[in-house]
Parts: sequence; structure tokens; C-alpha cells
Amino acid sequence: MTEEATKRRRAGGRAGNKERAGSSVIDQMPWRIPVNPDRPTEPLDADGVQAIHRGAMKILRDIGIEFLNPDAVEHLKRAGCLVNGTNVRMDEDFVMEMLARAPETFTITPRNVEREVIMGGKHMLFVNVSSPPNSWDLERGKRSGDFETFKDFMRLTQYFNCIHIAGGYPVEPIDIHPSVRHLDCLYEKLTITDKVVHAYSLGAERVEDVMEMVRLAGGLSEEEFQAKPRMYTNINSVSPLKHDYPMLDGAMRLAKRGQPVVITPFTLAGAMAPVTMAGAVTLSLAEALAAVALLQFIAPGCPVAIGTFTSNVDMKSGAPAFGTPEYMRATQMTGQLVRFYKLPLRSSGVCAANVPDGQAMWETSNSLWASVQSGTNMVYHAAGWLEGGLIASPEKFIMDCEVLQMIQRYFEAATYATTEDDIAIEAIRDVGPSGHYFGTPHTQSRYTTAFYAPFLADWRNYEAWNIDGAMWTAERAHKMYKAIMAEFVPPEMNGDHQEDLRRFVAKRKQEGGAPTDF
Repeated sequence: MTEEATKRRRAGGRAGNKERAGSSVIDQMPWRIPVNPDRPTEPLDADGVQAIHRGAMKILRDIGIEFLNPDAVEHLKRAGCLVNGTNVRMDEDFVMEMLARAPETFTITPRNVEREVIMGGKHMLFVNVSSPPNSWDLERGKRSGDFETFKDFMRLTQYFNCIHIAGGYPVEPIDIHPSVRHLDCLYEKLTITDKVVHAYSLGAERVEDVMEMVRLAGGLSEEEFQAKPRMYTNINSVSPLKHDYPMLDGAMRLAKRGQPVVITPFTLAGAMAPVTMAGAVTLSLAEALAAVALLQFIAPGCPVAIGTFTSNVDMKSGAPAFGTPEYMRATQMTGQLVRFYKLPLRSSGVCAANVPDGQAMWETSNSLWASVQSGTNMVYHAAGWLEGGLIASPEKFIMDCEVLQMIQRYFEAATYATTEDDIAIEAIRDVGPSGHYFGTPHTQSRYTTAFYAPFLADWRNYEAWNIDGAMWTAERAHKMYKAIMAEFVPPEMNGDHQEDLRRFVAKRKQEGGAPTDF
């Protein structure tokens, strides 16, 4: 193995830390922000893009969006929008003027500046599974989320270099009271990981607490925190045609302090949106654009992105379906429109399967490749999602990370280089019609890095696999999960910053945390 190849193979390191090179569990790709070199798949022609745009503008002008937050309504009334109670209508000129204020690309810098991510352009970020209430693994089966499992998923999030952002709770820890859950979860997230983190827009106290915790973890002054994006939130509309109070409240709070907001309508065609993909995408975009316009009015230039979560339902049962042909097309179509509006795009790596089986992987792969084809910049739920978002699985997390690494390898210039050396005429001449390429200098100088090397897939024949225990993919992933947990060491953190964080959490707990409904 060449010295360069040795460095490349070791760069991933244990728990994703550069200073701890040479993982004993897997030999993973190094940390990098993938760049998608492909032209996006564009199923719509220019007339189709304009038709959907006109449809979204008609919804905003003639039907309106319900804003269930009085502050948001007052801002939009001041902006000159037509307000009738909670219904707000806005014309195309206003919407496009507000969109022009938003940046096409922005960075988010966590406490470890080496984990800074770029949102927009051709960059593609992968986010862990977020928000399932349940977990499932081969050993314990399906069960309600708990704090220890939450921390396990945080360790996986940190460990894998192909995961760039620690999104929402990968599983909801219901053994912690909701009033203080965000404090415990964000403390662990900020100490177990050194990657970008997310705040749920679920009440002022939670949002403000998370922003303060991110500031403390980075040792930042308030001016430094507001000077550039340090964390983000994702909000969902309440389809059809509504934005609720807490989501808007959190979004406005972040925007005013310069922190990014991803706006993701959750539209299921045939249920909360028209049964046609064009209708569902149009409705979704109208809901997203209304929130973008609000945020750009109150905080001009604040970083925002539009998310797509448009899929279909099983018309026999009403159950959500993911990774379907319709889901893929809706993602591609939304990508076209979001590029038209010159904003970053978020999509998801999702499935409806209940366990990490073949269905889980083909549906998730369809979702992930739709993200690639659509020019997505941030892929939510890229690893670990099951049962339409009701289950997080460590085995599925690891299986998905294999696919994410394959996508990253697919992006690398080496896979499509056409230099004279790559075309290899001399090697072809030397081997001729009756030889082979195994022993040629051209192969020998490249064989260690020529192809993707899997960490989970088993490429042996049946007999060798069978003799070695006949372990199915999920079983190998479970074994790997246990090994990663056994060797994991958290990333370094400034001791003073961690102590400030600990004191803040204790203080907020003593004050009662966030109010809850009873």
C-alpha cells in the first residue's frame, strides 16, 4: 500500500476524531463535505416550472395561508399583506422581493470549527434520523425511546464521518420529563458530538435554552454567536395551508439572531395535499414560501432553506408511503422549483418498512438517490429511519451509512476521470486479447484505492459466508453497533465551556425548564 493510500484509509479515525486514527471497528472514509458533480434530474420543462410557480402564487394571493401566531400576523400586516383574522394573503411581487433577500449559500459553524458545514450550491449534507418515539434493535426489539438509547444514537452520529449534522432527537427519551428533556438532550448532544446541532421549535423556552447552550458550548460572546450561523431549526407547516404558533415563534427567534431555519411542509398526496404530484408540490411550495417571506421581512438576509417531504399515502389504508416513484418525482420537481427561487434544498432518506430488511433498504435507497438527483443540500433522516419515522434502529443506521459512503464515493472525481492514464491504452496494449489485468503495473499501483471498499457489505461467495457464520446484514450491523459503543470516546471539549454548560443546565432545571401542557 502506498503512503498516500495508507493516509487516506486511516483518515476517518475512531469516533470520527482525526487524532485517534485507525478505528478498530471500521475503516471508514474521512470527514468531508460531499460535492455533487451531477446535473440535477429535471422532470419539468420550463413551462412546467412556470405552471407550478404560478399555482403557488395563486394560492398565496387568492386563498392565503393561516398563520396561527399573532406576532407573525402583525409582521405581515405591517408588510402590506392582506390579513383577515389568521388568514394572510400576499402577492407575487412581495414574495419575490423577500426571496431575493435570502442567501443562496451559507455555512454553519459548530463548537469544533473543523466540523463547519456548507449549505447550498452543490454541497450535500447528511443528517441523522430525527424524532422517532420508538427504537428497535435485534437484541431488544421495538420499545419506547429512552435516554440511554438516545445517547447511543448520538455516539453513532459522532462516530460516522458521513453524518455531518446532529439533527433532532434520534429517538425521543420519554423517561425524561418534557419540561427538562431538551436540557439533558442538548447537553449530551453538545458533549458527545462536536457537529452542528438543531433546536426544536417547540416553545420559546426550549429555543432560547438551546441557543444559549450552543453559545456556551462554543465559548462564544453574544456578538460572536449572532455574527454567523452556529445551529439551526427545522419547522413544518400544518398541511394544508397552515403554520402553527410554536413553529413560527421558534423560527422568528432564530432568524432574529441570524440562525438558519429550514421550512419543510409535510404533504402527503391524497391526504393533506392533492392526489397529483403537481398539486402536492404546488401546495407544499406555497406553504414554504409564505414562511420564507415572513422571516425575510423581519430579518432580511437570514439564512433559510426549503424542505420537501412530499410523498403519497397507501390509498387502501391511508398509511404514509416513502421511497415510492411518486416520492422520487416530487423530490426532483421540488428541487427544480427551489433552484428557481435560488434557495438551498432539504429532503429526506426515508422508508415505510418496519425492520431493517430488503424493503427498508430499497425504499431508503430510492429516497437517497432522489436526493442526489434533485440537487438536495441537506438530507434529513439519512441514517436510521424505520416505520415511516416511528422507529429509529442502530442496525439501520449503520446499513444506511454504507449507502451514504457509496454515494460519496460515487461523487469522487476518480470514478469518472478521463486522463490518458485513466484511459490506460498502454495497459490495454500490454495485456492484449488473452491476458489479465491483476498483475499489471497499472493495476498494482492503484488497486488499494481504485474501488469502493465496504465496511458492512459481505462480498464473499455463499460457501465462505456460510462457513463464517452465515450472518445476515442486519446481524453484522448489530455486531458493529455493539463494538462501536464499546470503543467510543467523546470528542474533546474545553473544560471551562463544559462547566458553563453544566451550570446552565442545572440552573434551568431548578427554574423548572420549559412549561408543559397538563
